Amino acid sequence: MSSRDWRVGVAGLGTVGTGLLKFIAERPNFAPAGGRVVVTGVSARSRSRPRPFDISGLPWFDDPVALATSPDVDIFVELIGGSDGPAKAAVEAALSAGKPVVTANKALIAEHGAELAALAEAKGAPLLFEAAVMGGTPAVKMLREAMVGDDVKSVAGILNGTCNYILTEMEATGRSFGDVLGEAQRLGYAEADPTMDVGGFDAAHKISILAALAFGCAPNYAAAEIEGIEQVELLDIQMAKDLGYRIKLVASADRSPDGVLVRVHPSLAPLAHPLAQAGGALNALFIEGERIGRIFVQGPGAGSGPTAAAVAADIADVMTAAVRPVFQAPAGALEAFTPVDPSKSMGRAYLRFLVKDEPGVIAAVSETLAEAGVSIESFLQKPVEKAEGVPIVLTTHAVAESVLKSAIERIAGLPAVLERPRLLRIANI
Repeated sequence: MSSRDWRVGVAGLGTVGTGLLKFIAERPNFAPAGGRVVVTGVSARSRSRPRPFDISGLPWFDDPVALATSPDVDIFVELIGGSDGPAKAAVEAALSAGKPVVTANKALIAEHGAELAALAEAKGAPLLFEAAVMGGTPAVKMLREAMVGDDVKSVAGILNGTCNYILTEMEATGRSFGDVLGEAQRLGYAEADPTMDVGGFDAAHKISILAALAFGCAPNYAAAEIEGIEQVELLDIQMAKDLGYRIKLVASADRSPDGVLVRVHPSLAPLAHPLAQAGGALNALFIEGERIGRIFVQGPGAGSGPTAAAVAADIADVMTAAVRPVFQAPAGALEAFTPVDPSKSMGRAYLRFLVKDEPGVIAAVSETLAEAGVSIESFLQKPVEKAEGVPIVLTTHAVAESVLKSAIERIAGLPAVLERPRLLRIANI
């Protein structure tokens, strides 16, 4: 085993970056392969910003690219974030110099993973990103390493802790989305601009990476179908529970002979299902393989300690000098997956209508669905005090997305329907 010092440069000193510095200061000899990790440079937007770790004794770089190419750095750790700008420039500079890169940047890998993999492999430099998905829960390693002996059919789960916290709190406290989001921002669970999280984009970056690892293709974030949780109402959460479901933001990637379908949607999971049981800020993931069957993993998806631990694990892997492709195949063999037309996908659905309280309305809705080719599985009517109309909720049997949306358009045109029907998917898990 090597007893050398490994000099690490860390760009980005937010929650994860300072957590990593603290960990290395406490356990510089953490790597099983031997050797000691020494931080020889740091970079961030502000040098003077208060931090929970004292950086005054560490060499400072105003420019992360200069840090990435410094002769005093053996491993470059990028924790800046963002798909472009200084993060991308610094990672490209380090790889071009033949330096190993460890990153937690899901946007960078999801949007530029193929080109970065080609650069890394051309230069013989490892590019590792365990911390980019599910924080300290080793989803990337499972797909990148443990599942290479199997053919993965699908991956699906809860990949955004902010959304999971908001939905959990809405159900537990009976408060609205806006109210709980405000609290999540005050507590630090949500950003000042929460769009990446609540809009589903963060989860889409992560599932795009997992799809690439699972199916041996290049990440194709642009092909993901994305819907966030901004439109989830407390009424939906309550009525879904009455039907035996809990609403979660589910990210999924499914492979079929037609291609790959990557989706992020608020979805209903049965109350007894492990995804429905994952509350608070937890992340959870199912992986289904042809030979192994179904694997379930759950754990913290963010935070200083868990994510820094994932970064440290990647640093330890670099120290072993293991050689493997960045994804499941050499960069030159990666092809962007063929997206499946979502309109052709089959699935069950939850529909909520607000209708006038008058005779014949339910019959009109049922007849319209039947004429469109949609079969009803269950039905719930629950009057709400002081409401303008009566909410009706039903679940369907499996139906093509195109047929379902056509039926919704027809129902929206009925005179007794007061607002556009609300559609949520029932998770196929």
